[in-house]
Amino acid sequence: MSQTLNSLATGLQVGAVLPLLTAVVQRPNWSARYKRIVAVFASLVAGTAAVAADGGWSQFQQGKLTTVTVLGVLVAAQTSYDLLWKPSKLAPVIEAATSRKTPQRAE
Repeated sequence: MSQTLNSLATGLQVGAVLPLLTAVVQRPNWSARYKRIVAVFASLVAGTAAVAADGGWSQFQQGKLTTVTVLGVLVAAQTSYDLLWKPSKLAPVIEAATSRKTPQRAE
Protein backbone atom coordinates (compact mmCIF):
# COMPACT_ATOMS: atom_id res chain seq x y z
CA MET A 1 0.00 0.00 0.00
CA SER A 2 2.80 2.40 0.84
CA GLN A 3 4.39 1.93 -2.57
CA THR A 4 1.06 2.73 -4.25
CA LEU A 5 0.72 5.94 -2.23
CA ASN A 6 4.29 6.93 -3.11
CA SER A 7 3.53 6.39 -6.80
CA LEU A 8 0.34 8.43 -6.51
CA ALA A 9 2.17 11.24 -4.71
CA THR A 10 4.81 11.34 -7.43
CA GLY A 11 2.12 11.51 -10.10
CA LEU A 12 0.27 14.29 -8.31
CA GLN A 13 3.43 16.37 -7.90
CA VAL A 14 4.39 16.03 -11.55
CA GLY A 15 0.84 16.74 -12.67
CA ALA A 16 0.55 19.90 -10.59
CA VAL A 17 3.29 21.66 -12.56
CA LEU A 18 2.71 19.99 -15.92
CA PRO A 19 0.21 22.58 -17.22
CA LEU A 20 2.89 25.26 -17.01
CA LEU A 21 5.25 23.13 -19.09
CA THR A 22 2.48 22.26 -21.54
CA ALA A 23 1.64 25.95 -21.92
CA VAL A 24 5.10 26.49 -23.43
CA VAL A 25 4.16 24.18 -26.31
CA GLN A 26 0.52 25.14 -26.77
CA ARG A 27 -0.63 28.13 -28.78
CA PRO A 28 -3.54 30.45 -27.96
CA ASN A 29 -5.12 30.00 -31.41
CA TRP A 30 -5.37 26.19 -31.14
CA SER A 31 -8.82 24.69 -30.71
CA ALA A 32 -9.87 23.46 -27.27
CA ARG A 33 -9.98 19.89 -28.61
CA TYR A 34 -6.41 20.06 -29.90
CA LYS A 35 -5.18 21.58 -26.62
CA ARG A 36 -6.89 18.76 -24.73
CA ILE A 37 -5.21 16.13 -26.92
CA VAL A 38 -1.80 17.75 -26.34
CA ALA A 39 -2.45 17.93 -22.58
CA VAL A 40 -3.45 14.26 -22.35
CA PHE A 41 -0.44 13.19 -24.44
CA ALA A 42 1.87 15.30 -22.25
CA SER A 43 0.34 13.68 -19.16
CA LEU A 44 1.00 10.21 -20.53
CA VAL A 45 4.60 11.07 -21.37
CA ALA A 46 5.18 12.79 -18.01
CA GLY A 47 3.54 9.90 -16.16
CA THR A 48 5.78 7.41 -17.92
CA ALA A 49 8.84 9.52 -17.11
CA ALA A 50 7.72 9.81 -13.47
CA VAL A 51 7.37 6.04 -13.21
CA ALA A 52 10.87 5.55 -14.59
CA ALA A 53 12.36 8.27 -12.38
CA ASP A 54 10.60 7.14 -9.20
CA GLY A 55 11.01 3.39 -9.38
CA GLY A 56 13.27 2.66 -12.29
CA TRP A 57 12.40 0.64 -15.35
CA SER A 58 11.56 -2.41 -13.23
CA GLN A 59 8.50 -0.57 -11.89
CA PHE A 60 6.85 -0.91 -15.32
CA GLN A 61 6.40 -4.59 -14.57
CA GLN A 62 4.03 -3.60 -11.79
CA GLY A 63 1.00 -2.51 -13.80
CA LYS A 64 -0.89 -1.13 -10.82
CA LEU A 65 1.88 1.29 -9.84
CA THR A 66 2.37 2.45 -13.41
CA THR A 67 -1.36 3.01 -13.85
CA VAL A 68 -1.69 4.87 -10.54
CA THR A 69 1.21 7.18 -11.41
CA VAL A 70 0.04 7.97 -14.94
CA LEU A 71 -3.55 8.55 -13.82
CA GLY A 72 -2.30 10.70 -10.94
CA VAL A 73 -0.41 12.90 -13.40
CA LEU A 74 -3.45 13.18 -15.67
CA VAL A 75 -5.88 14.03 -12.87
CA ALA A 76 -3.53 16.47 -11.14
CA ALA A 77 -2.65 18.22 -14.40
CA GLN A 78 -6.27 18.78 -15.39
CA THR A 79 -7.34 19.76 -11.88
CA SER A 80 -4.46 22.15 -11.24
CA TYR A 81 -5.01 23.79 -14.63
CA ASP A 82 -8.74 24.29 -14.03
CA LEU A 83 -8.45 25.39 -10.40
CA LEU A 84 -5.11 27.21 -10.27
CA TRP A 85 -3.26 27.98 -13.48
CA LYS A 86 -6.18 29.05 -15.71
CA PRO A 87 -7.88 31.35 -13.15
CA SER A 88 -4.53 32.92 -12.23
CA LYS A 89 -4.00 33.58 -15.97
CA LEU A 90 -0.43 32.23 -15.68
CA ALA A 91 -0.81 29.38 -18.18
CA PRO A 92 -2.53 31.57 -20.82
CA VAL A 93 0.19 34.22 -20.35
CA ILE A 94 2.89 31.58 -20.91
CA GLU A 95 1.06 30.38 -24.03
CA ALA A 96 0.92 33.89 -25.43
CA ALA A 97 4.52 34.71 -24.49
CA THR A 98 5.94 31.59 -26.12
CA SER A 99 3.85 31.80 -29.29
CA ARG A 100 5.59 32.76 -32.44
CA LYS A 101 4.59 36.16 -33.57
CA THR A 102 3.84 36.08 -37.25
CA PRO A 103 4.89 39.23 -39.05
CA GLN A 104 2.00 41.16 -40.49
CA ARG A 105 2.09 41.85 -44.16
CA ALA A 106 2.16 45.38 -45.41
CA GLU A 107 -0.55 45.94 -47.96
